[in-house]
Amino acid sequence: MQQGPGGGLTSAASIMAGYPDAADKGSTRRNNLGVVLRLLRENGAQSRTRIAAAAGLPKATVSVLVTELIQRGLVREGELDRAGAVGRPHRMVELDGSRVCGIGAEVGVDHVTVMALDLSGAVVHEQRRGISIPELSPQEALREVAVMVRAALRVVGARGLGVAGVVLVTQGAVDTETGTVRLATNFGWRDVPAAAELRALLGPGAPPVQVENDAESGALAEYISADVDSDDDADTRELLYVTGGIGVGGAKLSDGRLLRGSEIGHMHLDRLERPCACGRTGCWEMAVGLQALLDAAADRTDPVHDRTADLAQRLGELLARADGGDPRTLAALAGIADDLARGLGILVDVLNPSRIVLGGYFAVFGRYLVDTAQQLLDQRRIGPVAQRVVVAVSTLGLSNAARGGACLALEGIFHDPTTAQLRPEVTGDRQSR
Repeated sequence: MQQGPGGGLTSAASIMAGYPDAADKGSTRRNNLGVVLRLLRENGAQSRTRIAAAAGLPKATVSVLVTELIQRGLVREGELDRAGAVGRPHRMVELDGSRVCGIGAEVGVDHVTVMALDLSGAVVHEQRRGISIPELSPQEALREVAVMVRAALRVVGARGLGVAGVVLVTQGAVDTETGTVRLATNFGWRDVPAAAELRALLGPGAPPVQVENDAESGALAEYISADVDSDDDADTRELLYVTGGIGVGGAKLSDGRLLRGSEIGHMHLDRLERPCACGRTGCWEMAVGLQALLDAAADRTDPVHDRTADLAQRLGELLARADGGDPRTLAALAGIADDLARGLGILVDVLNPSRIVLGGYFAVFGRYLVDTAQQLLDQRRIGPVAQRVVVAVSTLGLSNAARGGACLALEGIFHDPTTAQLRPEVTGDRQSR
């Protein structure tokens, strides 16, 4: 797995910002192996001929690269490519998900989600537990995370998969170089060496552990899973991801590169000037965060407020009430939609995205929120020639941030496949010759 300057996995920001040229890294071969592997992730199964054309490499070179990737257990040969073929059909090459996976562990205010993805992007394991994180010390919370990560390690180990790394995903400001959560106001965490503590809890032989921000991890998941053949004209390389939970986070992709440093949940946009956990009043997340919806839609004794209950079930109950025409729930969602649209309008003016993707609880209630936001943004366009910003909801569900963490854990392999060990039988064959 690729190591960053601080010894951890490569961060989301450095991944999306790109890697040094092959000459700088001293290995054209490693660079070309990564190019082939990423093409297969982005475009699906392809013949060697198509890979060569897309990569701009000689077909003979691609054949050598594919052979090594097969030996490393990262790709495999699939079906014959008969579409439009003249003469002998070519064997397709596809990602092999049977050898290695990455694990993402998201800590939310009211839940912990752990997901393992194999190299092909398939979910190998997923678990979510309702846990009230603010009621625990950071060490107690990390012990709960470690229990769930160890369970994931047992599952993937039983399937014969190695683990490239574990990425712990949290809210707030994180230092990816040191693996420290600098400040997560909704948790009550400050300067928590989360990566080191989680790795110690996992014990000897644990995979590398890194910490990443939840919004940036979610944005990475959206970018990797984006449908390049979508009918809308929004450029996913200029994407703004906004996620709603108790807090509100956001991350911007510009020209396919992830930008850091946005605490959008603390913009001064709450008209009621409610006090925020950050110490200020009037933060946007006080107006559009999940707690604002819950407080407006239900009394505090209502089960939807129970943070130890499964988040998906609680949101599902509220959605059912809205779909059933419950006036209080609908009024609450209408208020959220208005305040969400106002904030998105400001973000569009500042960040100029082509596409806004709503994640977290916003995605669950998307049909009650998107139209209001889209109408406001359309009205704010400066002239008919101005670019239209498309508002959409994430299709990745409540596990989006954990998925992004698992993708990030695998990303080093996609940029330097030589970090994946050769299959034992291949090593043995070479030694016996």
